[in-house]
Amino acid sequence: MLTTQQLQDIERLQKECEAHDHLQLKLNWEMLRERDSNQLDFLHYENDELVAFLGLYAFGSLVEVCGMVKPGERRRGHFQRLFQQGMETAKQNEYKRILLNAPSGSDEAKAFLDKQGADYVFSEHQMEWQEGPVDEVEGFTLRQATADDFDMRVRLSVTAFGVDEEDAQAMERRIDGEKDTNLLMIDVNEKTVGKLRVNREAGQAWIYGFVILPEHQGKGIGRKVLNRVIKDQSLAGHSIHLEVETNNDHALGLYQSVGFKAISAQDYYIYLL
Repeated sequence: MLTTQQLQDIERLQKECEAHDHLQLKLNWEMLRERDSNQLDFLHYENDELVAFLGLYAFGSLVEVCGMVKPGERRRGHFQRLFQQGMETAKQNEYKRILLNAPSGSDEAKAFLDKQGADYVFSEHQMEWQEGPVDEVEGFTLRQATADDFDMRVRLSVTAFGVDEEDAQAMERRIDGEKDTNLLMIDVNEKTVGKLRVNREAGQAWIYGFVILPEHQGKGIGRKVLNRVIKDQSLAGHSIHLEVETNNDHALGLYQSVGFKAISAQDYYIYLL
């Protein structure tokens, strides 16, 4: 696992890169802090200072890759070496799909990915709720997930996200171990119709994995659930955030309609070993 010092070094480097480049990096901190080994993280130090970092984030047979280099240490081959090490690890672990992640505003990142032969596949908005009135809602139950919900959670992930069952099971098992996370099931008339999870850290509440079964969509359930979560997390003093693919017009419209606004974006590229 990463040491406390390494985590502090990664956070410092992230802040420096974001301030210099005027963008936001997606480093999946909820996963970084819960690593059970350091085999998916690659760090390069110069004179005891972290100057380059690359992380692999596994979701079943899919792995996402993101990294950064200290502004004054770029174009010196540091990141290329870390990338090669990361791809060798991805090959050894037999990941079936590799997605490389870069902030949409980073021309340097795009140039690097083009050089590697990676192909753009989609973009994702990070959205933040803008404070405003929240409707009172009813007609559903939002409850903590139990062990008995595991199969339904897998079914929802397969249905909503197009992953195979094995990957869905791996993702749900990983989520079970996350700290500061509420895994919630959505029931209507005592029947489970959806799920979501809320991860809280440093005053922020992030909504992930929000899905309603297709046969129950279009009934206003999603909007009601979002309003409930927004109210609960806002009252607890958290800012509220989520992520959505930019080409998902239905979800994007729903989030905007309850007060979310896009504040940054990430581009994803497919990479073939």
